[in-house]
Amino acid sequence: MEIKIVKWEDKFAKDYINLSIEWLEKYVSVEPGDLEIIEHPYEAVLNDGGMIWFAIIDNIPIGTVTMIKTDNNYELAKLAVTERYKKMGVGNSLMQVAIKFAKENKAEKIYLYTNHNLTPAIYLYKKCGFIQIPLIDNKYIESDMKMELYL
Repeated sequence: MEIKIVKWEDKFAKDYINLSIEWLEKYVSVEPGDLEIIEHPYEAVLNDGGMIWFAIIDNIPIGTVTMIKTDNNYELAKLAVTERYKKMGVGNSLMQVAIKFAKENKAEKIYLYTNHNLTPAIYLYKKCGFIQIPLIDNKYIESDMKMELYL
């Protein structure tokens, strides 16, 4: 199976919501801040220099990741892979595209918020070079960790 990574297209709007909600409901909860991003991707992400990607297999979106521009940095958010396709490298492929995007846009760093219970995600973040930092300016109710990657 070939994994293809593609940028946001309006035809993926429902998939973005479904993939994000599936992941959030399984591992944490759906918060107002999450809904703001997934229901209003142009206002929350795309209009301000951010980007959303999808992992596609057989023309079906099976994963997504979001980069939200903040000053000269990016917040990595909404990394999700549907259950059937976990442990196939999809998350890693999405992470590599997001990191490359930040570098190409001359970002200083990428940061993210997560929860210590999300062990596979934390392992992936560390594998990509993220380190845990003090949790300051937490914008999500259930996140209890902040990580960043200097570029």
